[in-house]
Amino acid sequence: MLFGKTILITGVASGIGACAAELAGQMGADVIGVDVREPSSGFSSFIKGDLSTAVGVEEIVKQLPNRIDALANVAGLSGNTGVTATLAVNFYGLRALSETVASRLREGGAIVNVASIAGYGWRANLERAKTLTAVAGFPDVASLVSEHGLKNEEGYPLSKELLLLWTMRAAHEPLFKARGVRVNAVSPGPVETPILKQFRAVLGDARVDSDITRVGRAGNSADIAPAILFLCSDGARWINGANVPVDGGLEASINADVLGF
Repeated sequence: MLFGKTILITGVASGIGACAAELAGQMGADVIGVDVREPSSGFSSFIKGDLSTAVGVEEIVKQLPNRIDALANVAGLSGNTGVTATLAVNFYGLRALSETVASRLREGGAIVNVASIAGYGWRANLERAKTLTAVAGFPDVASLVSEHGLKNEEGYPLSKELLLLWTMRAAHEPLFKARGVRVNAVSPGPVETPILKQFRAVLGDARVDSDITRVGRAGNSADIAPAILFLCSDGARWINGANVPVDGGLEASINADVLGF
């Protein structure tokens, strides 16, 4: 389903991004990888780039071809670098890249955002999420953090709450919808990646261990990559504005507790 397609994947130096890039190549896609670090494995095309600033996003886009078929937004921070950096990369940088490459995505193309079960609370925090996603462009994130009194420990879950809300909104924004570009999200549960230790430091061992216990094991990158690439493919042509939990049943278990069924 990916043969002959050109897919832009961020965060390819390790973890889910590296796995998705490798699998996409095996499935016949031409992969353009983006990361702040050089990947250990070779790519037909690699761009060393930084999503944390508007200038960084612009430099990445300058190096892209005029046409791509899909964008997989996998790059992200765990939250251990503080709320400002986390929001800048995980949401505002990701959104800026998506909006800037929109004109290069073919009609019927796709954007896939890697969110997280950590963004589950977007409904409870809806007004805050609406306010922060309504800020246009690439804002001065430090000023936003100060204005809203955001705490460092909120950075990761908040970034994913914003991403989930924006995914649903973006699916119906003219920038994407007018050209048939689908915008979806994948929400992993705990995944054994190089930054899992950082997640433990940010979210706490009790939270991570509880989530793993609910579903029997932590996931791995190979559990998540196929779902990302399916949403990039034409096989997902009638899926838009959706969040696909790829978490071993974790969201279902949490829903049962929260909703009492």
